[in-house]
Amino acid sequence: MPFPTRVLHLDRQPYTAVANLAVKAGLVLSFAIAIGFEPSSVEGKAMGFRAPLFLAPAVVVPMLAGLRRWRPYPHTADALLAAPFLVDTLGNLFGFYDRYPATDDVLHAANWVLLVAAFHAFRFRNVHRRDEAILLGYGVGAIAIVWWEVMEWAVSEDGFGGAGGLALTYGDTVLDLALSSTGGLVGSMVGLALLGPAGSQRPVAARRSERRAPQSGTSGEVGR
Repeated sequence: MPFPTRVLHLDRQPYTAVANLAVKAGLVLSFAIAIGFEPSSVEGKAMGFRAPLFLAPAVVVPMLAGLRRWRPYPHTADALLAAPFLVDTLGNLFGFYDRYPATDDVLHAANWVLLVAAFHAFRFRNVHRRDEAILLGYGVGAIAIVWWEVMEWAVSEDGFGGAGGLALTYGDTVLDLALSSTGGLVGSMVGLALLGPAGSQRPVAARRSERRAPQSGTSGEVGR
């Protein structure tokens, strides 16, 4: 593979660009339906408040890519970052959250797999080392879920954007923290395995011990 990291190889594939465009189109269409037609399934879900937040990656990433002249375009990271927002929006649009109580728990774990994988997809375009990558991604996922829960609590308390339908409890918040952080850990491992350095790299400690080890045939070698 002629690329130092797997994500750069993926970013050059036509099917990755198609998948990215499909995710973006699905996200825009979902919000157009949710806000334009206001189905009963999204009542009290603050879709007007969610729209700018959820659609932001669809605008911000292309803008940054253009300003920074990223080549190849980060289709992998772009799609992975937008995918959790599409999944969440579809879950509300089709009423899965209301009909299947486990939907929220499943998606908290699954969406954080995607979000942390997106972090690694951005990171491995420039960083070709894998040292401590898993813990770094795990930490990013943990920080993200903490602030997500803070935001949910804030809009639920004052009903901002019509968020009166969010029934939050202490137990629900703790479970979300546990599920999302665990999903982030899985996403970090997946991101390292599928998007990281193309070649195998030995741990830093092993490389250091090899440098310190005496070479055979040197003047300091004890004769037999």
